[in-house]
Parts: sequence; structure tokens; C-alpha cells
Amino acid sequence: MTKSPATVLAQRPFAEAEGLLRRVGNTPLIRLQRLPYPRISSAVEIRLKLESFNPSGSVKARAALAIILDARRRGLLHPGMTLLDASSGNTGIAYAMIAASMGYRLCLCLPANASAERKTILRAHGAEVIETDPLEGSDGAIVEARRLAEAHPEQYCYLDQYNNHWNWRAHYGSTGPELWQQTDGKITHLAAALGTSGTFVGTSRFLKEVQPDVHCVAVQPDSPFHGIEGLKHMETSLVPGIWDERIADEQIAAPTEESLSLVRDLARVEGLLVGSSTGAALWAGLAVAERLKSGLVVVIAPDSGERYLSEKHLWGQQ
Repeated sequence: MTKSPATVLAQRPFAEAEGLLRRVGNTPLIRLQRLPYPRISSAVEIRLKLESFNPSGSVKARAALAIILDARRRGLLHPGMTLLDASSGNTGIAYAMIAASMGYRLCLCLPANASAERKTILRAHGAEVIETDPLEGSDGAIVEARRLAEAHPEQYCYLDQYNNHWNWRAHYGSTGPELWQQTDGKITHLAAALGTSGTFVGTSRFLKEVQPDVHCVAVQPDSPFHGIEGLKHMETSLVPGIWDERIADEQIAAPTEESLSLVRDLARVEGLLVGSSTGAALWAGLAVAERLKSGLVVVIAPDSGERYLSEKHLWGQQ
């Protein structure tokens, strides 16, 4: 054990936040109670970390706030500059909420097939939205953001969430310590899906420092042609610079249909409306739990299903 939870808690990445932004983090951790687990021991407990309780409605509030605060602290945000980044949606919404709260302009590149709810929320916060080729996914949005940053360096402050170390540091200083405290140090397994990979990398790094035996599972789609919004199939995508696969004790590929089915089950059986990435992480968490005789498995639930209500395939509608 190289650092105590108390030491890291005293160095939270959001210490400079004001007003609404002070509410980022400290999200609830709840135990699943009604989903049937016929192949899982009664001595295995499964909990969801509900990140939809962040002010922007997703886990990305943590990374977005830490990244913007770092840019301001280092003097990268000159008067008249516009914040710029690429996002599949949730980080963009977090950026937009934070930018509005702090008085900054924001330009966001995102795939054109992002949900209608996400694009509406972005524009409601006053963000400029540049839609990119849906067939290129988040990679196409990244390429466009880089092009704009290189062409107009005096106009944009490029935040680059995929390669910005404050992405994972936000979780090292908040999500990890919260899970350690909320489980009284009893967490045995973590399952988190990979988008930028910041949530998994930062949370796992902290947990490994306070308890090396915590088994950390990285979850990604099982195919490059998947239907789980916001996640990366690493083998066929631009790999984020912050991704460090050495931290993962295990990597699990989650199938789309089974993941979406779990999303529907959570809504109808547990009363939890979550997004598709939660379904993928939970599918992996359940697969791990089936192998255990006892333990406490924590699954990160990145956002709410309210942002996907227009996606009929997710809810089993034709």
C-alpha cells in the first residue's frame, strides 16, 4: 500500500471548482437486489456506481472538469479562445455544462449519429456542434478536432480528452477513493467499459495502490461493428494515449444484444434507467461474478438511459 485513501482524498482534482461544479463526484453506489442470478453465489454482491448523479448527468463530468481546470491553471485559456474537443456525446455535454457555468465558449466535434437527445442538450448549453461522418465514429470526430486545432491554434484551446492525463487523474483522485470508502475497503472486483479509458485507468490505478488484489476488468465491445454508444473496440480504433492495458487484470469483450438486454432488465426489474455502456460493463461484471465463491463486484454505470430514449432498438421496439 503506497498511499492511503485519506492522502488522495486531500488532493481532489476538483478543489478549485465553484458553485454547481462542486457537486461533481460523490455519486451513489447501490446494490442490485432483484435481477435473477441463478449461477451466482449468494455470497457475491454486485453494486452499480451511478454516475448519472453528476451535474452533467454522466461520469464524464469528472474528467471534463479536471481537464478544464488544468487548462485554466496552466494559462492555456487566453481571452477570446474557444474550448475544443471531440466526443461521442457525454464528455461533450459535460464540457458544455462546465463551459456555460464558467463563462467559456465551446466547439465540439461529434459523430452525426449521436443520439438526438445528446445533440439537443449540447446546443441548449450554447455549444457549437460540428457533426462528423457517422461511419467513422468517434475517430472521425477526433480527426476533425485535431484539424481545427492545428489550423487555428490562436482560436482554440484543444482539450484532447483522449490523450490528456487529467482524464484518468480525475478518477484516480475521486472515483477510486469514493469506491474504497463506500465499500469500506471490501471491493474485490471492478468492471468498467472503455471509451477514452480514463475511468478504468484512473480508478484501477488508485484501487491497485491501496489494495493490489482488487481484480480490475476492462470491458469493450466484441466487434468493431457494435451498437454500444460511446465505447471503443480498441483493436480497430485510434487508441487513446492514456490507455494502459497493463493495468487490466482481465479484458472482456461484451456482445451488443446481450448488453442491451441487460439495460432493459435494469429498467424493468431494478427501476434503473441506464445507457448501453452500463449494460456492457454489467454483462462483464456478471460473467466475472459467476466464477466467484464470494466477493464484492463494482460496475461503473456511466450515464442515464434518458439520453437514449429515441433509440428504439435499445428498448426492444421496432
